[in-house]
Amino acid sequence: MSQTALLSAAFAPHQVLAEQLLPHAFSGNDGSHDAAHLIRVWKNALRIHGSEGGDLRLIAAAVLLHDCVAVEKNAPDRERASRLAAEKAFEVLDALGWRTMEISAVAHAIITHSFSANIPPESLEAKILQDADRLDAIGMIGAARCFYIAGRMGSGLYDPLDPLAENRPLDDKAFAIDHFETKLFKLTDGFQTAAGRALARQRQERLRTVLSMMLEEI
Repeated sequence: MSQTALLSAAFAPHQVLAEQLLPHAFSGNDGSHDAAHLIRVWKNALRIHGSEGGDLRLIAAAVLLHDCVAVEKNAPDRERASRLAAEKAFEVLDALGWRTMEISAVAHAIITHSFSANIPPESLEAKILQDADRLDAIGMIGAARCFYIAGRMGSGLYDPLDPLAENRPLDDKAFAIDHFETKLFKLTDGFQTAAGRALARQRQERLRTVLSMMLEEI
């Protein structure tokens, strides 16, 4: 059995759709936006969908294709990443014979999921994707991804003289834990659904615990 077929089982009840879309789901070699990330976002989306509803097929397609175009965090066109992904998703779903209305709904969810794009989601499916993706940026996984990305970017873990930036400007390009304050701790206030907000509060507490333990060891 192929790797794609094995991975697609994680996207039940839409494993057939996953097998179609997984070959288009990635570009580049970013381990923070890989198959494991997609599976986690799908699990988050399922939990939110269980409380909020929405069209699960559209949500599945949006989850599978939301990172189908890779743009590094420090790239000058980073804010265009979600739009480029939406354009590619449109082409992929159109080739599979999806109706234009459905493709547009998936594309809207993909465009609006990104923090960098700063476009508000309008549909329930788009709100669920945004919440499900942002849940993966906080909590224990969020901390791990933050440090992983800092390594890719060549950043340090923290400023040895002033870890909490009490007497310097925050600089998350230079120090990984600065990113907790510049972005990660702010994400919880922007969740779109009640179910997403409840999960986000739990994960933010875990993220604060990670930072607290790290500071104690420092």
